[in-house]
Amino acid sequence: MPEPAPPPRYGARMTPRAPLPPVLLGDEPGSFPYSVLAERHPAIIRQVAEDTPYDPERRRALDALLEECLHGGIAPLPADAPDHDRWAAWGTDEYRGRSWFEVPWLWSESYFYRRLLDATGWYGPGPWQGVDPFRPAKLAELHAPETDAELAALDRLAGLPAGRRAAALLHGSLWGNRADLGFRLSTASGAAAGTTGAGAPPLVADDSERLWSLLPPPGAGTGTLCLVADNAGRELVPDLLLVDHLLTHGHLGRVLLHVKPHPYYVSDATSADVLDAVRRLAGATGAAAGYGRRLGSALADGRLTVRVHPFSCAPLPYADAPEDLRAEFAAATLTVFKGDLNYRRLVGDRRWPPTTPFADVTAYFPGPVAALRTLKSDVITGLDPATEAALDATGRQRWRTGGTHALIQVRA
Repeated sequence: MPEPAPPPRYGARMTPRAPLPPVLLGDEPGSFPYSVLAERHPAIIRQVAEDTPYDPERRRALDALLEECLHGGIAPLPADAPDHDRWAAWGTDEYRGRSWFEVPWLWSESYFYRRLLDATGWYGPGPWQGVDPFRPAKLAELHAPETDAELAALDRLAGLPAGRRAAALLHGSLWGNRADLGFRLSTASGAAAGTTGAGAPPLVADDSERLWSLLPPPGAGTGTLCLVADNAGRELVPDLLLVDHLLTHGHLGRVLLHVKPHPYYVSDATSADVLDAVRRLAGATGAAAGYGRRLGSALADGRLTVRVHPFSCAPLPYADAPEDLRAEFAAATLTVFKGDLNYRRLVGDRRWPPTTPFADVTAYFPGPVAALRTLKSDVITGLDPATEAALDATGRQRWRTGGTHALIQVRA
C-alpha cells in the first residue's frame, strides 16, 4: 500500500543529507505500530471504562470510539470543539474517512487521545468536564510501594559528592521512563525489564558528558533549561529530583518545565500532575521531603516555571513547531526532551537507518538539544555501526520497543 500524503508541513524544516525515509504507518500486521492501534488502544479504552464509573452516555461514546478505531473511518471533531480548526490544520481535513491504520502512526496515536477526551466528556459541558480519565492510574502509581522504595533510596544519595549525585539523578531521570502506564498495557507480563542480551549495552548512546558541558558550572546560577517532560508519576518524580539538583547547586538560574495542556497518552504529565508529584515528595520522609519543599519554593518564586503549549499535543514533529515555541527553545541554554514520544517528534517518526546521525535529523532545532529516552518504539538514530550490530546480533528486535535500552543524545 503506498504511503498516504502527510499534512503539508510534516517535518518541513528537516533537511538531512539524504532523502527523508518513509513516515511510519500502522497498516502492517505484526508490526509494533499495528499492535498499538489494534491492541493497546482497545486496552486503554477498557481500562478507562473500568477505572471511572462513567454514565451510560459516556460508555456508549467509548464503545463507539473503539468500533471506529478498529473498523471505521476517521471522523472529524465536533464543529463546536474549541480546537476544531487547529486539528483541521493538523490533518483531520486530510485524513477524514481514512482507516486509522492507513495514516501516519504518530498522527493516528495522537488523534486517538484527543478523541478519547471527547468520549469521556473532558470538554463538556457536563459533570465530566475537566475530569482526567487517566488520573486513577496516575495516582495509583504515584502512591505505589515501588515509589516509596525509590524515594527512600534518596537518603543514600545524600552522602555522595555532588558530581556523583548529579550523574545518579540524570540516570534516574533517564530510566524513570520505564514508568509509563500506556507502555505497560502492551508489555508482555513475563518480560524482564533489565534483559538486554549478550554484548548489547543497555545504554546504546551516551552523550552525558557533552550534556553536562553545555550547562553552566556549579554555583554560576545562570542559564535556562527547557525540560520537555513526558510521563507523570514515577517518571516525573525523578525528573523533578534532577531539576532540584540543578537549581540547588547553581547549574541553572531557571527551569521551564513543558507539560501537556490536557491529558494525553495515558500518563503524560499535566500541570496537575506536577503539583501531585511535588506534594508526594514533600509529604515523604527523609531526603525526599527536602526535595519537595525546595521544588515548592522554586515554583513559588519562578525559578521553576510550568509551561503548556497546544503544540505539545500536536500529531506532528517538532520540526513543524510554531514560531513562539521555537523562540523559547532558541533562548534556552539547553532543551531536553524526555521520553519516547518526544524523541519520535524530535527526530521525525520515520524509518531512519539507525546510524543516521542524530545531529543531522535535529539540525533544524533552534538551539542546543538533548534527548533522554528509554526505547519503546521503532524509531532510532545516532547509533554507531558496532552498537547496531551488537543489538541486531541478539536476534531480538524488541530492543527497539521493549524498554530494555536507553539513550542520551546531544546536539550542541
